[in-house]
Amino acid sequence: MYEHEAAWRGQDALAKRAGFAIAICGAGAIGSNLADTLARQGFARLRVIDFDRVERHNVPTQIYGTGDVGTLKVKALQNRLFRDLGVRIEASNEKIDARTVKALAGSALVVDAFDNAAARRVVAEYCAREAIPCVHAGLSGDGFAEVRWNEHYKVPAEETRQLDPCEVPLARNLVTLAVAVLAEVIARFADRGERMAREVTLEDLRAYDPAG
Repeated sequence: MYEHEAAWRGQDALAKRAGFAIAICGAGAIGSNLADTLARQGFARLRVIDFDRVERHNVPTQIYGTGDVGTLKVKALQNRLFRDLGVRIEASNEKIDARTVKALAGSALVVDAFDNAAARRVVAEYCAREAIPCVHAGLSGDGFAEVRWNEHYKVPAEETRQLDPCEVPLARNLVTLAVAVLAEVIARFADRGERMAREVTLEDLRAYDPAG
C-alpha cells in the first residue's frame, strides 16, 4: 500500500516508521487530518488523544462526516482509519492535564495539535521536563499557520484570544496546507532526525505567469 512512499523515501524510512510511536494531542482540524495523512505514509503506531465529540461545524475542516456527528472524535477517527486503510490507531478519550499528561511517556514524538493555550502549556512543559521530542502546530483566523519544535515554541497567552477556538474562522485550504507541512516535518524527523520549523500562509504560494 505504501509503494509511492517507498519509491520517494526508501524502504529504510518505511521500516523506521512502522515502529515510530507518535502521540497526537488533539483530534480537530489539524489532528484528525494529520492522523489520516501519517497513516497513509506508513506510520503504524499512532495514538490520538482528545475528549470532544464531533459537531456539525467540524465537518468542513476535519476528517469526519455528517454521520459521525455526536460520536467521540477519537472513536470516529479510529473507526474511519480502520475502515478506509485497515490501520489500527490507539484512541484515548481523555483530557490532558497535569495528571493525564504522563501518558505521553514512551512516545518517540508528541504532536501538539490542541486549540487552547492551557493544554498546550501542559504538553510543552511535560515534554521539556521529560526530554520527549515535541512539535507544535497551530492556525490563526488571519490565514497563518506555524510548525515549531518545543525548544523554540512560545505558548500563546490566553488573554490574546478574542474568540472561542470553535469560532475562529479557518479556511479548509489553510488546514490542509498546514497538515501537509506538519506531516513533512514529522516524516523528516522520523526518517533522519531532522528538525524543521516552518511558517506558512496561503499568500506564500508563488504565482505562475504562463507568459514567462
